[in-house]
Amino acid sequence: MKKKLNIAMIGYKFMGKAHSNAWKQVSRFFETPLEPVMKVVCGRNEEQVKEAAQRFGWQEYSTSWEEVVARKDIDVVDICTPGDSHLPITLAAAENKKAILCEKPLANTITEAEQMLAAVKQNAVIHMICHNYRRVPAVTLARQLIDDGSLGEIFHYRGTYLQDWLVNPNVPRVWRVEKAKAGSGALGDIASHSVDLSRYLVGEITEVASLLKTFISERPVEPGSSTMAPVDVDDAALSLVKFDSGAVGTIEGSRFATGRKNYNRFEINGSRGSIAFNLERLNELQFYSEEGANSGFRTILATEPTHPYFGGWWPPGHIIGYEHSFTHTVLDLIKAIDEQKIPTPNFEDGVRNQKVLDAIERASGSQRWEAVD
Repeated sequence: MKKKLNIAMIGYKFMGKAHSNAWKQVSRFFETPLEPVMKVVCGRNEEQVKEAAQRFGWQEYSTSWEEVVARKDIDVVDICTPGDSHLPITLAAAENKKAILCEKPLANTITEAEQMLAAVKQNAVIHMICHNYRRVPAVTLARQLIDDGSLGEIFHYRGTYLQDWLVNPNVPRVWRVEKAKAGSGALGDIASHSVDLSRYLVGEITEVASLLKTFISERPVEPGSSTMAPVDVDDAALSLVKFDSGAVGTIEGSRFATGRKNYNRFEINGSRGSIAFNLERLNELQFYSEEGANSGFRTILATEPTHPYFGGWWPPGHIIGYEHSFTHTVLDLIKAIDEQKIPTPNFEDGVRNQKVLDAIERASGSQRWEAVD
């Protein structure tokens, strides 16, 4: 019989739903060395967290994360809360020797992120940051093509993440447009994914130039209210980036791209070939090679059993979706816990990503190129 791995999840809304589904499905489709048990979900609103526990399949619910992370029967703390609470939850979980999975960005500031990294290192606990798009099969395949030299020397990275859910000025001042809770706007919310993918696929970013823009300066405090509150985060973030390899790139994140719902795309150009990916067609990878008689890109449908992660799912051509990237994330975390190894991306990556985000924010203010700390 497999050893149990008891999970506590802090937060239960959008990301909580995605993470709950991952924990529930992973052992149904993959052979896991440990059996995850959805032990307890935690949130501030008792009525809502109770409903979430019943709906998503958690055994228990709680309104005190402090009590939950101190429980001796909990092995993993999964943090799905806004960024302003990541630090205290992580510090407590690390002190109690729990493995930690934390949503991105790791924290709201570099200082907080570095404190979190120091805590997991000091307490020698397994830690992982949830940049789930690394684990889309087509994206992992892209990394393999780069690693085997199919693209040659990398020249360009273009990362774009576009949404439009804030275009309407009547959308209320939710936590994602409040700096004290979110840390930043489109920059930390979605451009952070493009930053992480650029580091995963191309390498470390050394310098940035950028522009942050807020289009709507105030919003209703709640739906239908005439009382307004200021918006103190960016609606769009645009940056030029330099990589330590010599490659150059662009990273753009906007929540004002009318008609774009979840358009997370990258293109990478090298001396021998190019690749392009779009999350809205996440089973496909566009690949161009200079070798042979080839006049354009071809589409790889990344659904073969030999493609990353796909052997656990369906026959070739039977596509998967957004939620499966979270399942692959917790799969790799479970394996890492069993092997007592630190998975990637981890809090080291979280700190490095945070330093790039900080440099982008500084560069927007200085209107100069800024070095990544």
